[in-house]
Amino acid sequence: MRSSSCVTPGFATRIFATCMVSACLMSPAFAHGPTPKKIDETIAIAAAPDVVWKKLADFGAVSTWHPDISASQADKGNAVGSVRALTLKGGKITESLDEYDAAGRSYSYRMDQENVDALPVSSYSATIAVKPAGQGSEVSWSGRFYRGDTNNEPPENLNDEAAIKAMDAFFKHGLAGLKNVSEGKTK
Repeated sequence: MRSSSCVTPGFATRIFATCMVSACLMSPAFAHGPTPKKIDETIAIAAAPDVVWKKLADFGAVSTWHPDISASQADKGNAVGSVRALTLKGGKITESLDEYDAAGRSYSYRMDQENVDALPVSSYSATIAVKPAGQGSEVSWSGRFYRGDTNNEPPENLNDEAAIKAMDAFFKHGLAGLKNVSEGKTK
């Protein structure tokens, strides 16, 4: 008995394979969204690690050494989970303290609430640490962040380049400010 169907098993396999290849080719490679960007900055400071840590240690007092931050306060001091509010030229940002290691002279935190007018990023996490270096100290500040607009085609002011430029400047200005106050110069 002969089948009345015009679709043979080989033909069905070829159609399926063609559909799968087409689906793969039609989906854009960037459809997964943005990739995280990283920043690592260090600075040598001509002051003992304990002197530098004393300036840096208060999670809520970042405005005392970072020139881009006009005001800062933390609701629970240096306790993990403490939330600090930062006032920058473009607006306010809140951050949460994730880890605090006084003996190791470091802490890690993350952005809680974004404000792309203050920084063109949608989220970030960072760690800052002080270690001995010769007669002075070395401070390292590393972060991971996403651009301000996580859609596939962000506007120029919220794209990867804008986020990288802003975070790079923010970290460098902060480290320069910390160096100045730790070495007895003004903010």
